[in-house]
Amino acid sequence: MTSTDDTTMADRYLYLTRHGEATPDESGLSEAGRRQAALLGDRLRGVPLAAVHHGPLARAAETARLIGERLDGVPVKSGEAAGDYVPYEPARAELPTEIADRMLGFLEQFPAEERERGPELAAEAMARFTGPVPGDEPRHELLVTHNFLVGWLVRDALDAPAWRWMGLNHANAALTVIRYAPGRPPALLVYNDTAHLPADLRWTGFPPDLHV
Repeated sequence: MTSTDDTTMADRYLYLTRHGEATPDESGLSEAGRRQAALLGDRLRGVPLAAVHHGPLARAAETARLIGERLDGVPVKSGEAAGDYVPYEPARAELPTEIADRMLGFLEQFPAEERERGPELAAEAMARFTGPVPGDEPRHELLVTHNFLVGWLVRDALDAPAWRWMGLNHANAALTVIRYAPGRPPALLVYNDTAHLPADLRWTGFPPDLHV
């Protein structure tokens, strides 16, 4: 920990997960999704979490609730910045030529209003969930969110180009951990870890051709 302008800063540990597997209509979690959330909650029991944050959609809210039920008095909080949105829409010139058409075509399936609102929410998420924290005690927080925001935050931690949130895939209820320490670049400590899930619950939500 360091002191800057007489303000003591401490480490933030941001635990990221994608919601559990959803039902086909995305109105909540499937049975597998509920099991995934419960098992992730069991894994996190020993972590001194200050809060569980989640987006407003049902699949994230239910995941956060099931995780919270396995923790001891950790508050569960909803916020739009933790939700599902396009965090950044690149210009064609930013993209490698060979993938530009595919990437831009993928983004065009989302409503223009959503694409325009996304960067504002992404900036809010960055301000709320990243960077060292005031004080002299480390803070541990869990963010239950969606694939796009996990990709955006991981991309930022690695200082990758803004468009590179695309192509990063997170399995349902997998765990990623980023450490934000004063005076240091962010450190990606854990990425897409499914060790708490049995084989039949791993890699849901992940492109089938990338299953391992």
